[in-house]
Amino acid sequence: MENTSEQFDKAVKICREIFEKKMTDYGSAWRVLRTSSLTDQLYIKAKRIRSLEEKGMSRVDEGIESEFIGIVNYSVMALVQLEMGYSEDLNLDAEIALSHYTKYIATAKGLMENKNHDYDEAWREMRVSSLTDLILQKLLRIKQIEDNKGKTLISEGIDANYLDMINYAVFALIKLDEAA
Repeated sequence: MENTSEQFDKAVKICREIFEKKMTDYGSAWRVLRTSSLTDQLYIKAKRIRSLEEKGMSRVDEGIESEFIGIVNYSVMALVQLEMGYSEDLNLDAEIALSHYTKYIATAKGLMENKNHDYDEAWREMRVSSLTDLILQKLLRIKQIEDNKGKTLISEGIDANYLDMINYAVFALIKLDEAA
């Protein structure tokens, strides 16, 4: 069995390749989106995963793996937007976008490694459907924080929730790969 760090890197490599290809196809059109719009896009992806898990079938020729990849990539985009703000200038250089991608994935991986140490890799005993539910919970938390204009009394900020969603989606991709 591969170790978690290697499996994380393998899953993220696939996500990054898709991000790069979409940057080639669409450029940085996502820069026009506010973080609340990215949150809603993530919510749609997570709801579709849950729907497919419950129904056991899809009428669209895309499974849940592509949706978990989308959750990783849209979460990175949201983190970029939190840092840079949305922009009508859609000419974000691909190298700059990819450097942000690398930075946020490294941050998520560091968080994952710290939590994995403390939680003793408990995620390995979880179901993919539980990871889906945790992503939905994080999204609902983000929506509430956004509705509160970003203010929290005691809770983590929006960025921490996006980082957690990256990790939950990567865990789901690892579990799906292991089950294949």
